[in-house]
Amino acid sequence: MTKKTLGKIVALAMWALPAMALAQGLNLGIDYGTLTGLGTRDVRATIASIINVALGLLGIVAVVIILAGGFRWMTAGGNEENVEKAKKLIIAGVIGLAIILSAYAIARFVVTSLQTATVGT
Repeated sequence: MTKKTLGKIVALAMWALPAMALAQGLNLGIDYGTLTGLGTRDVRATIASIINVALGLLGIVAVVIILAGGFRWMTAGGNEENVEKAKKLIIAGVIGLAIILSAYAIARFVVTSLQTATVGT
């Protein structure tokens, strides 16, 4: 190894050592959510909230379908065809509401089970 090459290696080491020492205090994205103003909630809680909102919106849609069926029935004026359409709409809304409530119960059970199973981590 020549003196010139050895000098370059020593100069590089002297330049790089302080940077390596400072690397221990670098923020590697761990506090990114806090620095950008985003929340610091647990991901499981965030996903549970998203599921709750989605199922809540679907529940509102199902109730609106039931109300539309009731309105159609009330305004049918004795027309059997409109009454049958209204009955089908109400039944579809009730079935949808039952499915949504079942999905809510299952999702709540799964999220609660995951949260209690991973409390130690």
